[in-house]
Amino acid sequence: MKALQKILVLTALLLAMTAQAAPPDPVEFGATVERGDLRSVKAWLDEGLTADFVADRIGTGLMIAAWNGNIEMMELFVSRGANPRRANNNGEQPVQLAAWNGHVEAVRWLLARGATLNREGKNWNALHYAVFNGHTGLAKELVERGADVNARSPNGSTPLMMAAREGREDIAKLLLENGADTKAKSEWGDTALTFAMRYDHIKLGRMISTPEEFEIAAKAPKESFGDASRSVAAPTKIDDILRQIREANATGRETSELRKQLHAAIAEFRGPAKPQQLTKSRYIKPTPLPKGIVITANRAQPQGGEKVELVPGTVRVTPNSPNPVTTPSRIADLLRQIRVAEAQGLPTDGLRRQLDEAMQNLK
Repeated sequence: MKALQKILVLTALLLAMTAQAAPPDPVEFGATVERGDLRSVKAWLDEGLTADFVADRIGTGLMIAAWNGNIEMMELFVSRGANPRRANNNGEQPVQLAAWNGHVEAVRWLLARGATLNREGKNWNALHYAVFNGHTGLAKELVERGADVNARSPNGSTPLMMAAREGREDIAKLLLENGADTKAKSEWGDTALTFAMRYDHIKLGRMISTPEEFEIAAKAPKESFGDASRSVAAPTKIDDILRQIREANATGRETSELRKQLHAAIAEFRGPAKPQQLTKSRYIKPTPLPKGIVITANRAQPQGGEKVELVPGTVRVTPNSPNPVTTPSRIADLLRQIRVAEAQGLPTDGLRRQLDEAMQNLK
């Protein structure tokens, strides 16, 4: 009798294991989180999906929700154990992604739940991203909360250097009033004044330097400050089209005309690719990224169709997955990565190729 009971228990356990749904495809997961489909995400989590499951872009579901400023979605992931301090393959945590888009309420929500305001070492902080994109109100609030105004990015840039580079006078004044170091140098030896003069932000350059320093800088030849690579934020027009595509996808409406508009807008914004020539002293060797396990599966596949892949420092869709479906979030994220790379003087050819491929998949 006892032997029969054991067999029945083992059978029940095996049935429960086989009945458990396979994890979603990373592309499908990311698109579902992006469009705010709480019901589908909750169903996956109820079926045992880890709260830190990684999508094909940006990172975990919490990161995508933060990027979009969707607090209700963030609440769902955190309530199921998602880590607000986890970083994606670009070294970005959810609070930095929320700050990039100026989602003040999302930033506040994350900080209240353990997100890191000041990270150790050379890492992007929320203040870097708020400054870089000109979110003055958010930058002010972060400083008031104790954000380090002299925090260093991966290439040693401070928030003041980024304000000087982008010509953000109001934010530069805010940083100066709160102890920003005007003499700090990046790994390339650039100061905030160097950035200001390189990008012709003369008034700002005068603001952040002594009269003697500015006089010397003003007399120096323009080329002595280095080449000015453009790092312009995507115009509002692109964001608006991406928003319309998201809304159309969520309601099942036709998007072909919107996609044509997006192609044209991005082509106009991006212009021809410009090869970036970095001197040896200005090249930053990328930090090796940790390896991670990516699990992919299609719900339509028979049991055993899922695959586990160990990949170095990136999230990939395995070959048996369908061709990646480009979503508005994917396009926006690539534009962001290109802009960040340009700001650090890093090559963008690979990212531009990814953008080309993504736009092809949008057709």
